[in-house]
Amino acid sequence: MSGIPSKKILSQPFTEAPVPPGLLSSIRWKRIWQALVDLVFPPRCAGCGRVDTDWCSSCQQQLDSIPLLPAIDHVPGLDGVASTAPHTGIARQAVHGLKYENALVLAGPLAQRLERQFHQTNWTIDMVVPVPLHPVRQHERGYNQAQYLAEGLALRLSLPCSPSTLSRERDTRSQVGLDAAQRRANVSGAFRCHSEYVSGRHVLLVDDVFTTGATLAACAEALFEAGAKAVYAITVTVAQ
Repeated sequence: MSGIPSKKILSQPFTEAPVPPGLLSSIRWKRIWQALVDLVFPPRCAGCGRVDTDWCSSCQQQLDSIPLLPAIDHVPGLDGVASTAPHTGIARQAVHGLKYENALVLAGPLAQRLERQFHQTNWTIDMVVPVPLHPVRQHERGYNQAQYLAEGLALRLSLPCSPSTLSRERDTRSQVGLDAAQRRANVSGAFRCHSEYVSGRHVLLVDDVFTTGATLAACAEALFEAGAKAVYAITVTVAQ
């Protein structure tokens, strides 16, 4: 069962690892520095720009009011696809805040929407896997937003989440501006499955935005090659 975290780890997906005593003073200074930065450049709500919060209660209410979507039409290479909202308005702003503005607090409410959407399906799932970033891209961003979403969803569904199951072997160009055929070619063969645990299991892929499904289908291909029995996908928003 390589790559599958323990229940103890799943129960606290975002907690810090134990810190060697010699690093404590350094970490304190980093926290003091961050506090000074926040004082000079206070956080702003990713939805409305309100100062002193990454996400305000008013924007959360707007997000909660968006009706869940019906299942997406069949996507070749996947056993089912679902998304919670169109990639517009407050939902788009929330995804953008999580993805580009370091507003990691948004992983919670967005994972909650994913959970609600999942319960609209009749899927049987054994494990949750985030769509990976290439190491270079993840280093630049500092985190993988899909992993935060996947861990939050897995925790709510009491399922194992395995971020190490898939890796992106090629640093593919951005999919923005590419048509469907170009997107498929761009990500073809870009992913690799590293876990034998997927063999015979039903896997749920998690990502932030569904556009043409090319990336999700390429991930599913790698999972099927490793023996997965079924692969489904769920995203926060769908581009229309």
